[in-house]
Amino acid sequence: MTSKNILLLAGDYVEDYEIMVPFQALQMVGHEVHAVCPEKEAGDTCPTAIHDFEGDQTYTEKPGHNFELNHDFDAVDPTEYDALVVPGGRAPEYLRTYDEVLEIVRHFFEEDKPVAALCHGAQILAAADVLDGRTCTAYPALQADVVGAGGEWTDEVTRDGNLVTGQAWPDHPAWLASFLEVLGTDLEEMAAADD
Repeated sequence: MTSKNILLLAGDYVEDYEIMVPFQALQMVGHEVHAVCPEKEAGDTCPTAIHDFEGDQTYTEKPGHNFELNHDFDAVDPTEYDALVVPGGRAPEYLRTYDEVLEIVRHFFEEDKPVAALCHGAQILAAADVLDGRTCTAYPALQADVVGAGGEWTDEVTRDGNLVTGQAWPDHPAWLASFLEVLGTDLEEMAAADD
């Protein structure tokens, strides 16, 4: 397996599971993951929010952890990365206002590199104008955003070319499995190499 360099977009009040799980899981299978946030450097932290589904009309929100960034945002050169991960939570709502973030996202789509977006991460993709003609999903309340950006809505983990999308952290098993497939990560090959 060839290790990939993966860029992960973080921000204040990113969803806790949606950043922690892919950050750790992708490293666990041998990929290099750089977690970055505009106006922050390696060693800075982003507070996270824990979203849960407890029978209310929308998710509940509780304080999460302080997620430590491991790379400087200003040092990001998107040409040096093989793939992009865009988690959800509250962060995408404001991250989409940074031109630099939108330019980074557009690079991955223009170069047809793998992109995995979850939950409210679709807000950034819509703002970057990269969903036109794409079939994807997101947190269900964002259906209008996806359709308004020219995307075709689905209700499940979806792969459209190199784009993998899921609705929220309960989708992690299928979402991450599909993303690993797009990345060409062969877990059986890894296991055999460890024997």
